[in-house]
Formats: sequence, C-alpha cells, structure tokens
Amino acid sequence: MASYTYTPRGTCSRKIDFTLENGIVKDVRFTGGCSGNTQGVAALCIGRPAEEVVKVIKGIRCGSKPTSCPDQLANALEQAIEAEKKNA
Repeated sequence: MASYTYTPRGTCSRKIDFTLENGIVKDVRFTGGCSGNTQGVAALCIGRPAEEVVKVIKGIRCGSKPTSCPDQLANALEQAIEAEKKNA
C-alpha cells in the first residue's frame, strides 16, 4: 500500500491525500474545497481501480475554472499510477 500527497492547482482545495493498493483507491482526503462535494467524490472513488476513476473524473470543470477538485484528483492519480509503474 502506498500513500500519496498532491497539491492541487486552480481549485479551492489545498491538498489531496490518498492511498493506493495494487492500483485500487483505498482512501482519499481533501484539505479545503467544498466539504460535501469533496467527501462525495472521495467516497465514490474508494474501492475502484485508479485508472477507472481517472477516466470518469478527468476533465470535470468547476464553473468557469478550467479544472476542479475531481479533475485535480485525476491528475494526482495519474502521477501515482505512473510512479507505481516505474517502481514495479
């Protein structure tokens, strides 16, 4: 199991902590952002393959912003997936 911390850009959330185990999202915690929305996104991701989560949430926008908390989580997961592939 590997834990990661990601600093989002362009969103209200200030930090995303998450854990992956064999490519499966085990835990997601946002610091900052819209509490109900980030808790909902986190709950929907847990137990799902990280690559599947990325496909679902990548590109989601928040209002007129070019990104969102879910989109930033997708970026974080992509980085973690690549890091795990390099370390395999």
